[in-house]
Amino acid sequence: MGRRLYPGRRCPAAVKRLFPRSLIGQMALLIGGALLIAQLVNFALILNERQKLSLAQNQGPAITRFAAVASDFGQAPAEFRTAVLEDSSRRGARFSLDRQSAVPESAGREGAIETRVAQALAANGVRAAEVRAAFGGELRPDPAPRAARPHRSPGGPVLVISARIGAGAWLNGRLVTPRPDPWLTVRLAAATLLLYLIVLGATLFIATRLARPLRDLAGAAERFGGRGEPISVTPRGPGDLRRAIDAFNAMNRRVVTLLDEKDRMLGAIGHDLRTPLASLRIRAEGVEPEAERTRIVATIEEMNAMLEDILVLARSGRDREEQRAVDVTALVDALVEEYRELGRDVSLDEDAVRQVLDVRPNLLRRAVRNLIDNAVKYGGSARVSVLRSDAALEIAIRDAGPGIAEDRLAAVLEPFARLEESRSRDTGGSGLGLAIARAAAEAHGGTLRLANAPEGGLVATLALPA
Repeated sequence: MGRRLYPGRRCPAAVKRLFPRSLIGQMALLIGGALLIAQLVNFALILNERQKLSLAQNQGPAITRFAAVASDFGQAPAEFRTAVLEDSSRRGARFSLDRQSAVPESAGREGAIETRVAQALAANGVRAAEVRAAFGGELRPDPAPRAARPHRSPGGPVLVISARIGAGAWLNGRLVTPRPDPWLTVRLAAATLLLYLIVLGATLFIATRLARPLRDLAGAAERFGGRGEPISVTPRGPGDLRRAIDAFNAMNRRVVTLLDEKDRMLGAIGHDLRTPLASLRIRAEGVEPEAERTRIVATIEEMNAMLEDILVLARSGRDREEQRAVDVTALVDALVEEYRELGRDVSLDEDAVRQVLDVRPNLLRRAVRNLIDNAVKYGGSARVSVLRSDAALEIAIRDAGPGIAEDRLAAVLEPFARLEESRSRDTGGSGLGLAIARAAAEAHGGTLRLANAPEGGLVATLALPA
């Protein structure tokens, strides 16, 4: 048996994509939907009750009148009964005594009306063996000699009532009932819609009051980079939100204070460590034999480089360098020329686009230099390109090395991460080059991506928002 497909299983994902993500949109959808269902149910119930009440009010006078005529007919002497019926046959009502019922036995009878007629007859002392009621038929003209009276033909439905009050004798009445209110449904619908809009509008107003301060909070958190003065959000909205905003502002100030203390501490550490290292370097110059002196000096230089990398990485998120407009391609080209003058296999693609961006030149230069260093050390060469992609400027550095396993591409971006199996420790380095480059990219609002090229080698792409 072949595999059965169930297209409907994709519906939840489609519904999720259509579901609004903002607070206002979700509150409007959920509360508006729930309120709409409640209003529709309420509208149906009220309309049903109003229609029943309207029918009762329209049919009540006709039923009462039929019961009164039946009572007068039963109490009148035999010779006056016909006169009673003729006298009652006016103002939209016709009564007659017939041997057959004016309402067929099984033709659209109104059970509820029949019950009310029977109760009204009993209340007027009339004993009816059977009662029938239905809507339909037409009102007969006034009997003679009352033809001279002006005849009014009410346009409402005719209620036909028959009551068997004797052996083979049926009292038939045709009574015009008032027209049903044609605007009842429209008025109820308008009232329901107005109430729905009022409640939904109030809900959206409250949601907007909640969403605006939350949007300010989110914007301040996204803009916070740990540099300069702490970002303060003006408290507004309900009391709970105001307290949350006050707490956020206080946390912002504490975070900036802690970062400032960290910078001062790192500066002090860097200063205190450079002095003894410089002293060691001077003392090492007098060490014999020369091979031992060379190893000591190399170790000191490695410690100096590692210390510098650690300080740069720690301060990269709070770099005090001001942004300024720089031709990024020219900056990259200058770095490539430096490496070529040193005899390194580094080149810049001829089709590199020219782009001026607001950047921190020294921080960006260090990031690109680290990426080129890695490419030269571990791949033997570096091919640099500057491309424009969507709303970003991409600086791509490709090497000719063995690449990196796919499951380790993200790990090597972490501080002190090394891949001994593909990148030998003999090449040196502290494992901070890529971490510094990523921190520099993020400080510019960009990203650093690593990918293995299909034809071999690793491609490091530093993307800056254009």
